[in-house]
Amino acid sequence: MRKELIDLCKKHPDLKISFILYEWETDFLRFFQSMTNYNISKTSISLQTTIYKDKKSFTFTLKDPTIEQVIAKLEEAQIIVDKLPADPNFIDLEDNMEKSHEFDKINNIVKVGLENKIAILQKLADAVAEYKFKIFGTFICNYTTRYIINSNGLDKREINSPIYFECKAVSDENEVTILEVFGGEDFAKFDLEKFEKSIVRKVEAAQNEIVDVEAGEYDVILAPRCIGEYIDYLQNSMQCASLDNGQSFFEGKQGKLLFPKNITISDNPKDPELINFDYNADGHIYQNVPIIENGVFKNFMVGNYYGRKLKMKRNGANGSAMVMETGDKSLEEMIGSIKNGLYISSLHYMNFINPKETSVTGLTRDGTFLIEDGKITKVVNNLRFTEKISDVIEAIYQIENQAYTIPYSNNYGEFSIYSARMPHVAVKNFKISSSTKTI
Repeated sequence: MRKELIDLCKKHPDLKISFILYEWETDFLRFFQSMTNYNISKTSISLQTTIYKDKKSFTFTLKDPTIEQVIAKLEEAQIIVDKLPADPNFIDLEDNMEKSHEFDKINNIVKVGLENKIAILQKLADAVAEYKFKIFGTFICNYTTRYIINSNGLDKREINSPIYFECKAVSDENEVTILEVFGGEDFAKFDLEKFEKSIVRKVEAAQNEIVDVEAGEYDVILAPRCIGEYIDYLQNSMQCASLDNGQSFFEGKQGKLLFPKNITISDNPKDPELINFDYNADGHIYQNVPIIENGVFKNFMVGNYYGRKLKMKRNGANGSAMVMETGDKSLEEMIGSIKNGLYISSLHYMNFINPKETSVTGLTRDGTFLIEDGKITKVVNNLRFTEKISDVIEAIYQIENQAYTIPYSNNYGEFSIYSARMPHVAVKNFKISSSTKTI
């Protein structure tokens, strides 16, 4: 269908047409109480089409389309678009013809395989069983080809084969939970022995007494998943859409020192540890873009529409491969430096209070622990926090000397999977607003 879509663009010189064609395949394994719950293998093809006529636009999506269906829908769309209001800010579609290498990739659905997955899960289930824990979670492998075609001559292809493995261990006795994850595209980087040791170490810590803590400010260690999620939310302010509507924390701050000089964050889709991407949503080549460099805010994520509207240089940044530079402390040194604080493993149910101020509220989950005199001593009931993400980053005073690949997935539709690479960070005066009184 790729050639037919290119031909359709040529047959309609009066229109601007954008086609995004997805060929998607997944192998989705869910496990429950240390047993395989179900395994779904699924394939689908979808086509998202947007037409522009006299600054008016209309978008439609077809599942498993034939070219005849596309042609019929295009004719219908031309009738509809005439009745819609114009967008005076629309200028043109993406016209950057630069291509990545567009490598073929190994299909991890085939490489990892169901038998391999089950063997991994059985080993982990056996490892936690002696502590009276069971494992729950998902093990997903996708294989996706995306074609980006438009009237300006774009004809680009991107292949991804992401892995998303989330393993949660839950106590039979008190429902304490801990979490371990793996993500990326190179399964050779999965170290089962290291993964097992990490999950067992957390399970051992979860054997301790369960306590509450009072509301207040604490020195905390945020696990890589936590700081990654904060930065993911902070992307709202890094996007030009937020800058345009006056909701960006970074408005007027480009080139200014905002955070400690040990904070460097980039959007790097070529990092070999991450799920790699070739292009942003528009089809602009997606390369390493510095976002915060030695505490200085450097770049917004600039796509085609807002780049043209705001007269900013398009950079292809997409926020799907955020990387935080490591520091010089081991995790043991970081924990050892805290007299009375918390180790927070994961965040849950986070929502903005005020996006421009970066203020959010949410809960801890999957293993929050009390740190006393430099040691993890007790399990803490889940806590509610209210913080400004900008304050959290500003309060980072130690960064771990290694980073971890953290996968994220919306788990809806076609399981859009992306990743970040983050270290543990130590944060001063983290605001706990209350305890949930539950684990």
